[in-house]
Formats: sequence, structure tokens, C-alpha cells
Amino acid sequence: MKVDLHLHTTASDGRLDPGVLVGVAAKKGLSVIAITDHDSIDGIAPALLAAESFPSLRVIPGVEINTDITNGEVHILGYFIDYRNKELERALETLRNSREARARKMIAKLGELGIDVEWQRVKELAGGGSIGRPHIAQAMFERGYILSFQEAFIKYIGRQGPAYAERERLSPVEAVALVVKAGGLPVLAHPADIADLEELLIELKQAGLVGLEAYYNGYNRKTINRLVDLADKHGLLTSGGSDFHGLESANEIPVGGVDVPFDCAERLVALARQRDQEVVTQ
Repeated sequence: MKVDLHLHTTASDGRLDPGVLVGVAAKKGLSVIAITDHDSIDGIAPALLAAESFPSLRVIPGVEINTDITNGEVHILGYFIDYRNKELERALETLRNSREARARKMIAKLGELGIDVEWQRVKELAGGGSIGRPHIAQAMFERGYILSFQEAFIKYIGRQGPAYAERERLSPVEAVALVVKAGGLPVLAHPADIADLEELLIELKQAGLVGLEAYYNGYNRKTINRLVDLADKHGLLTSGGSDFHGLESANEIPVGGVDVPFDCAERLVALARQRDQEVVTQ
């Protein structure tokens, strides 16, 4: 029983169409997946529709919201969200618009460095979805300015790079609250390198956080155990996934490539059912 609770599609900065991604997951024998596009819920409906052809596969509607902290950024995953929630749609649209403005700034900065990236090509690569830095990296790669996506982030568009630009973001607490208002279950994504993690967990749990992502691409057993212990200490669920984008198949962990215990999905589903029952009885 394999699960992958962190997947991206063309609705944000992934390379696979939602329906194609669902088919890949089914072919690999996964039982539960979650569609968690950056600041976008547009991939959920087509993914759910595609899943109707694969009765053995459950698709959880989700989202990944990028937020800012003093020393970097924090990502909040939202599971079992009401993807038709109007407040959620408006908030994510604002975030996507800020992504577009930032992308234009980054392209201008790259131009000052002698790297000519066409805005129209970046939009084409986004395919109408949420524009992200991987789309800029792809455009750079196509023009021969870099040899890999990793090089683009390390040398140019990473947080410390000369072409990096900030954008409008929510705070982690605001993102957690947004997910809760949309009926979802907020989980802290890939938290291993977050400074003062335990203090952040305490703050976010008060806002409605229910879990943290303990099983993730590149995490060794020591890191996983530390995160699991931290989750247990604070009464949080654990989650996990590949964070698959489909950008560099030779170097990227594939769909289902992270060993996530099935009980992570079971506990998440059980909590979602509990929440639904509480809403009905209120």
C-alpha cells in the first residue's frame, strides 16, 4: 500500500498534466496520492475526474502555500480542502498574481546579467498555471545558459542569487488559518531545515496545524526519527511524499519514490472524516 502525499502538476510548476500524473500513480500501484500544487487548486478537479478510471487509487485534494518567515520561507500543505471555497480561490489568485510580478522582476534581473529569457516563453511553459521559478529555469536551460535546473537556483534564482526577487506572501499562521477556513487539514511541509522548528510548531498548532511532513525526499533515518518524535511530542500527525515535479527525470525522486508509511494516509483520512462529522453535528 504505497502513498505519495506531495505531488505537483501543470496547474503550478509540475511538468505532468493532472490526469497524466494520476495515471502514472495508478500504474505504479499507489493507493493514495495528494495533488498539492503551489498556490493553485486548478489541478484538483481534473485529477479527481481521471481517478474515476482507477478505483484502487484515492486522490486527496490539496494545495501547497508558500509563506515567509524572517530567515527564509515555510510551506504549508493543506489536505482535504474544499477546492470550491471562494475565499480560498481569491487568496490563491492574489498569490499567483504576485508570482507573475516576481517572475517579471527576475527576468529583468537576469537580463542585466546578460541572460536573455523571454517572458512569453515562461508563460508558455507555465501553460496557464501558476508561474514558478522552475519555469524560468526551464527557459534558461532551453537557451543554453545552464546545464541543469539546480544550477539555475544555485547561481541565479535561488534565495541568495543575484536574480532573486521577493513576492507577496502570507505568514505561516495566515496560511494555516486559510486552509482551516477552507475545511482542510494543514501540515507543515519539509520542515527539517527550519530554524527554531519546535517554536514554530507550537505557534502553528494553536492556529490549527495538524501535522508535519516527516517522510520526504532526501531525509535520512535520523532526520525522519527526529521529526516523528517531534510530531508525537506535540500531538501532530506525520505525512510524507516525493514533492514530484517531473522537471529532471534523471535526478528527481519519482512518484511514490519516498517510503511513506501507509498509516500516514490512514490517520489523515480518519481526521478528515472526524472533521466532517463535527461539521454535520454543529
